[in-house]
Amino acid sequence: MIRTTGLTKDFTAKSGTVHAVRGIDLEVAPGELVAVLGPNGAGKTTTIRMLTTLTAPTSGTAQVAGADIAREPGTVRRRIGYVGQGNGAGHAQRAVDELVVQGVVYGLDRRDARRRAAELMTQLDLDGLATRKVSDLSGGQRRRLDVALGLVHAPRLLFLDEPSTGLDPHNRANLWEHVLRLRQEHDMTVLLTTHYLDEADAMAERVVVVDDGRVIADDTATALKHTLAGDRVRLAAADPADLPVLAAVVGGVPGARDVAVAGDEVEARVADAPTALPVALAEAAARGVRVVRAEGRQPTLDDVFLSLTGRSLREEGAARAEAPETAEVAA
Repeated sequence: MIRTTGLTKDFTAKSGTVHAVRGIDLEVAPGELVAVLGPNGAGKTTTIRMLTTLTAPTSGTAQVAGADIAREPGTVRRRIGYVGQGNGAGHAQRAVDELVVQGVVYGLDRRDARRRAAELMTQLDLDGLATRKVSDLSGGQRRRLDVALGLVHAPRLLFLDEPSTGLDPHNRANLWEHVLRLRQEHDMTVLLTTHYLDEADAMAERVVVVDDGRVIADDTATALKHTLAGDRVRLAAADPADLPVLAAVVGGVPGARDVAVAGDEVEARVADAPTALPVALAEAAARGVRVVRAEGRQPTLDDVFLSLTGRSLREEGAARAEAPETAEVAA
């Protein structure tokens, strides 16, 4: 459904040239749900805008839904659905009218467009809101309407650019319930960008990590967490003088690496925390070290990003301003 080779995008700013995307190579197979993660300014949205023909690439090639984004932009647009970061419907318009107009734009006659609008409003739990102005809808209702706009023409490929940003947990869960059901019913391919790591972990079959305009990791969430982060264990000694011995104990656990002492604790990465902790505790006791606290933790996608870049994606996402990416501002 998507194949890019050496895709780049440069913008000219007062400070000079901004290299927003520095050579993205990406393949997405039919039916996949792929999440693209990265900090603000990493090039995620710029990449999406190139793949949806909203921004022309500086160099490189991309095939999207069987068409070339540079030579066949009209074909690409007919075959994809796109839900951007902002609301796509006119706030002064009625919800149903926006859907009908979108259907007509995609070639449906007005009768079929009205039928499709009614169908989507039912599927996305918008019944009873057809004649309400978009500005009178709640945040969750507006985002579901945005998804409906992207699905009017029944595309096989749907782009979702941070679809749940700003929604409360209930509305996020509600939106994803609808998206996943519709994806299954229509066998859609979905490319998602998000700052919510739990979304990517739970929803995506593959996770692509982007930083500084490049792909730095691409695999399943489980594989990335296992190979790049690993489980973590922490053990605290009652007597600080025993920390060197405790560190040696933890370092001797099969698969242990990155052993470090911080305060009264020893921390390390291990292959499997539930297996490693009992081994470490037994060996510590045999050496006369009294452990007062022990815990194991499975890795998150934020641990993966931290391992790759030395930065926390979770913290960057939480601090993110409600503004376009750096590259978009530069444009």
